[in-house]
Amino acid sequence: MNRSIFDLQLELKEEETPKEIGKQLLVLIKWIVIGVLTGCVGGVIGTGFSLCISKATAFRVSHDSMIFLLPFAGLLIVFCYKHAHMEKDRGTNLVLDVISKGEFLPLRTTPLIILATTVTHLFGGSAGREGAALQMGGSLGYNIGRFLKLGDNDRKILTMCGMSAGFAALFRTPLAAAFMAMEVTSIGVFYYAALVPCVLASVTADRVAELLGAEGEQFAVHIVPEITPGTAAQTMLLAILCGFLAMLFCRMLHMSGKLYKKYFPNPYLRIFVGGCLVAALTILSGTRIYNGAGMDTITLAVQGHAGYTQFLWKMVFTALTLGAGYKGGEIVPSLFVGASFGSIYAKLFGLNPALCSAIGMGALFCGVTNCPITSLFICFELFGFTGMPYYLIAVAFAYALSGYGGLYSSQKIMYSKFENRYINHGGSK
Repeated sequence: MNRSIFDLQLELKEEETPKEIGKQLLVLIKWIVIGVLTGCVGGVIGTGFSLCISKATAFRVSHDSMIFLLPFAGLLIVFCYKHAHMEKDRGTNLVLDVISKGEFLPLRTTPLIILATTVTHLFGGSAGREGAALQMGGSLGYNIGRFLKLGDNDRKILTMCGMSAGFAALFRTPLAAAFMAMEVTSIGVFYYAALVPCVLASVTADRVAELLGAEGEQFAVHIVPEITPGTAAQTMLLAILCGFLAMLFCRMLHMSGKLYKKYFPNPYLRIFVGGCLVAALTILSGTRIYNGAGMDTITLAVQGHAGYTQFLWKMVFTALTLGAGYKGGEIVPSLFVGASFGSIYAKLFGLNPALCSAIGMGALFCGVTNCPITSLFICFELFGFTGMPYYLIAVAFAYALSGYGGLYSSQKIMYSKFENRYINHGGSK
């Protein structure tokens, strides 16, 4: 029986009865309340964690000898995880598996990752802090869901809310934080059901962090030339190189972990050896710029002050640190690598170092996370909207040419980067 378009539209409208609309409003109210609650909790704890990292970094910078204690600090980290029965902790990959597979995420993840990351930064390990933010926030969100006795699907959404809140509180980038949690798990499948709670959790956490005195990172990019075929081509080339660099960085991180486990099966020995290697390289290099996250060095790179091998050394230091079992994140080191490489690219071609560093950071972030939407948003929040055409081109090319790997082995790329074809590539077995 043939039906007109009018009949189909009428049928759809009749399905949305007042009862159905009332149910939708109740669900919306539920997520408003839970999203704001998660944002408040994540904002307070995230700000406290940010303060711990800042204090630890300041103390390390004023006491160069702390690097000699890094191997022993590693023993403390392994001891804490072993006695918390989390010696097989999979870090951010576990949080992604909670969302995709419904795995269990214990609440003790939060204090453990805060302690371990702070210790890593205090004694000079080369790591970021966003890995801790995602794990901390995901654990908080998941366990708020358990406390409220929500179902499995709702707990997955709350895990994403917590990730958004933790990331927003630490980086003060609420737009990128809201979308990263929904984008990072399965590239090509966006979790729109979590849009309202993630946005509210992110914005709330950012406001709470601001009220508590937390400061975000921003980099001045004042001079942005008009986009032309020539400048577009230069941006494409930089993004392509950053895409290949992202693949190299991810491969180094994964291979270092495998090699450490192959030659040092004992986790205590593994992390002690790793600490010794990082300490020895620090002394041999004669500089402390590769210890910790390196935000000050990123600022210098944006200003045009970057050494030609700086980006390579940061990759080596970070791989040696995280592969051995120290805790932290890979994204800020990625920004370090991108800023340094972009600054060098600007020197070689006589371009604006601030803009090239910004392009490098956005492209590296996209290449290692496979999150183009989040990468574009984080460029806007860190560098402003003026360079939008450049960031848009950089993110697109870096995403296309960074392969199907990434920082997180549990991340799935659902659709091909070059064809409209379902591939379901990646994800832990």
